[in-house]
Parts: sequence; structure tokens; C-alpha cells
Amino acid sequence: MNTYLQIHPSDNVLVALQDIPAGTNISFNGHDIQTQQNISAKHKFLIEDIQAGDPITMYGVLVGKANKTILQGESITTENVIHDANAFHEKDSSLEWQAPDVSKWKDRSFMGYHRNDGQVGTRNYWLVIPLVFCENRNVSVIKTAFEKGLGFAPAEVYNEQVTDLVNLYKSGNLDAVKNYEAGALTETDKRNPVFPNIDGIKFLTHEGGCGGTRQDSDALCALLAGYIHHSNVAGATILSLGCQHAQVSILQESLKKLNPNFNKPVLVYEQQKSPSEFAMLSAAIKDTFLALVEANKQSRQPAPLSKLVIGLECGGSDGFSGISANPAVGHTSDLIVALGGTSILSEFPELCGVEQELINRCQNDTTSDKFIRIMRAYENQAQSVGSGFYMNPSPGNIKDGLITDAIKSAGAAKKGGTSPVTDVLDYTEYVTKPGLNLLCTPGNDVESTSAEVGSGANVVLFTTGLGTPTGNPISPVVKLATNTKLATRMKDIIDINTGTIISGEQSIAEMGEDILEFVIRTASGEVRTKAEQLHQDDFIPWKRGVSL
Repeated sequence: MNTYLQIHPSDNVLVALQDIPAGTNISFNGHDIQTQQNISAKHKFLIEDIQAGDPITMYGVLVGKANKTILQGESITTENVIHDANAFHEKDSSLEWQAPDVSKWKDRSFMGYHRNDGQVGTRNYWLVIPLVFCENRNVSVIKTAFEKGLGFAPAEVYNEQVTDLVNLYKSGNLDAVKNYEAGALTETDKRNPVFPNIDGIKFLTHEGGCGGTRQDSDALCALLAGYIHHSNVAGATILSLGCQHAQVSILQESLKKLNPNFNKPVLVYEQQKSPSEFAMLSAAIKDTFLALVEANKQSRQPAPLSKLVIGLECGGSDGFSGISANPAVGHTSDLIVALGGTSILSEFPELCGVEQELINRCQNDTTSDKFIRIMRAYENQAQSVGSGFYMNPSPGNIKDGLITDAIKSAGAAKKGGTSPVTDVLDYTEYVTKPGLNLLCTPGNDVESTSAEVGSGANVVLFTTGLGTPTGNPISPVVKLATNTKLATRMKDIIDINTGTIISGEQSIAEMGEDILEFVIRTASGEVRTKAEQLHQDDFIPWKRGVSL
């Protein structure tokens, strides 16, 4: 395994691939470098001396500038480097893309659920959704009834632990309580015997629908419409209070915008028009059960890989993200695009500094101009409340080598591969064009993943360097570790280890191909991701305020 890596020939820093002790002598491209202090794996050190105001370059782009003299072999930190990034402007060149060879996948298919509108789902779910937070409790009542009644409920392993502890305590055996060890968690995600063709009933509770701006409610309805319209959804049960901002009519209008011929079953119940809460919930349960009978008649059928819509997401990123998991996922995205499929790259605050590259990858000026407009509006909104994209890196990011937003962004953008940008989507807009789509979302893991799925992603590839358990209610989220230590330590949440790229055991292209094979198996229902097994159903709508 190599000790260090220069990512791009023009970079003036090297990335430590393993811990490098102080005083280590490194010979690199004619430079004799001696490390000035211990360099932790994932962190960066200078190839030559630089002065205050000089640029820091990684991935071939500006990612910061020195605020003091930094010596050759010295680590860059938040104390000696501040955020800086290249400005961006209108499209000034065009991409000539060399698509990867996809001949061995040309005749491949996955087993999916074919919808009347031409979409193909990788799962078959029924949704129960409140239009306003006032109905969350009622949704919870339906959830308990259906999950326990149909066997979709997760195993109550932790309840059993508490019962054991209570019994030991009641018997007066406090020492046994102190020495109690829980049994190993076993696989519990099994197919339901009543409705074998239904993957589950999912419940999208949230804190919106009223009390915010009308724009918040409109955006919520648009997002919920995206979930109902989604290829992985057979239909939905809607609970409305009646007086809230997020009216049923707004949801219906949003569904018509997505598909004028929308014909999925949507069952609506309004509490303020019902004789009682009991009557409303009883009707909702009975009608939903009958709808499940119909939804269960759908079964998996072969579908071309062009029907895959892949979300590209990261969370808990580290200094290896941009050189292992993210570029590997980027190659998978290129393969899927070359096969006629679709990928979605989001998290606009984490595209800071690489905007010009993405602008020049846009297929036309209309697309690039939309990206410029959305990015500038988002940054201005952040600055108006005293923030900015430069404040995006989290303490965990910084601790593991991502010390400026531009460093984080340059690595994060690698998830988008190298293909042309076919479309730019504002928040809640649904994908309509195959190829790489850019979707405006925050960098917040759950808000962004929720949005990617709401825009049509039927599988999400989620890279993490620190370990993030994020999942989604209706689309399988494949978790990819950037390093082997994480994959070993948190194997209960990690599906794929890309640390083999860091160790030199696999190339980025080889790993990208392996990921595609895993996606095909996941899309066909052969694999249930770790997030699915853990019932990790995260869902957070984005209030269009400042969230990075």
C-alpha cells in the first residue's frame, strides 16, 4: 500500500493514505520532503513552501488559501488554511464525453415492478401520509395496527432486553442486571406471508403542513406527490386534518403536474369531516387493506437497466471519500448513464468550487443557466443570515481531513462521474430526462436523500467515511464505506467496502463495476440493504430556509 497520493498533477498537496510519523523523508517528483509533524491518514501536507495568500490546490481546483507561511511537509489545518474557491460564470466550453464500455451489461435486466406510466420500481410499497403534523399520532395508530397485524413490524429485540432486565431486577438479582449481555442481533427482515408481493407499508410522518410559509406547504405537497408518483409505490392513504395550509387540493394539483393521467389509488380521509377519529381510522384501515389486496397482484418482471434511477449521496464524509467511494460511485453513474439510465447528484452546497466544471458539462445553455441561477440564489440566501457554503464542513469532516468546503465539495462531486449533465432540477422537481441530473438540495444527509427519492431515485448509493445509518422509507439505500476500518467496525450498517481502492487491491473502475452488480441485485429484490434490514426509514422535507 502506498503511503501518500497526489490526486491531480497540478495539486500542491499530498494525501496521507496511512499515518506518517514526523521526520519521515519522502521523495516525490524531484522534491525531497520531510514531514514537519505526525500526519494522520486522510490529511494533507505541502509539497513545497507557500506563503500567506498562496492557493491550496486539490483535484486540480482551488480549495483554499494559506493565511500564514506553511512549510514543505507541514500539514494543512483550519489554523493555517481558509476556504477559497474559483468563481464561476456562464458556460464557456463543451464536454466531449467518452462513455465507458458497457457491452457486457447491454442484455442485462433487473426484476422490477412495472407501473402504468412506464416507470419500473425496485420495491412495492404502500404509503400512509399525513398532510399536516396534527395527524402524526393517527398515522402512528395505523402504523402499529398494520405492522403488527401483517408482520411488517421489526423484531422487538430491545423490548425483550428490557423485559429480561425487569425480571432480573424483580428477582432481586442486581448483579445479574449489571452483568447482563444482550444476544446477537439476527436477520429479521422476512417476506410477509399475507401479501408476498408487497415490501411493506411506509409512514412518512413530518413536522410540516401548517404554521410555516405557504411556500413550505406547497413544497411539502410537491415532495409528497413525488413519493406517491414514485416507481416504488403502489398507492397511498392520506390523512388530512382539514384546516391546514397543505390542502388535499394542492397535493392533487402536484400529482397532476407529474402525470396528467395519474391513476394510482390514493385514499383520502379528512378528520374534520369525519363523525369521529375512531370512524375515520377504522375506514382508513379497512380501505387500505382492500387496496393492499390489489397491490399484491403486481409481481416482479424483467426490466432493462435503463429503468434504473440512481441517487448519488454522501454523509459523514472523510479525507478518503473523494479518492475511493465517491469516484467509484461516479464510475457506476457513468455506466448507468451509458446504458440509458438516470443518476441524480444533489447537495448543492457541496458543489462549491467545482461549479464551472459542471456548468461546462451541461448539454446546453438553458440547463447551465438554470444551475447558475439556483446556485447563486442559494449562496445569497445563506449569506443573508450570516452563513455561507464555507461553513458546511462538520466537526467530523474536519477531524478526518476535509478542512474547507471546497476540499469537501471537490471530492463529493466525484460521485457524479464524468458524463454530461442532461438536466438541472430545483427541489421537488421530478426526473424526466435520462442521464446525469443535478438536483438542488441541502448537504444535510436525510433532507438530501429524501429529496433524491422524491425526484425519482429507485436506488440510492450513499458513501460514508465516518459511518452514517441513513436510510429511506421507499428506496433501498446502499451504504459504501470509504475505508476498510469503517467497513469492519460498522459492518451492521455498511453494504460495500471501497477501502480496497485505498489499499491498492482494486481500481476505481473495478469497484464501480462491482457496485453496479450490487445495484442490479438490490433492484431485483435479491439483496435487502443494511438500512432496510434495520428499518432505517429516514424522511425529512426541506423547509426552503438555510440548511447546508
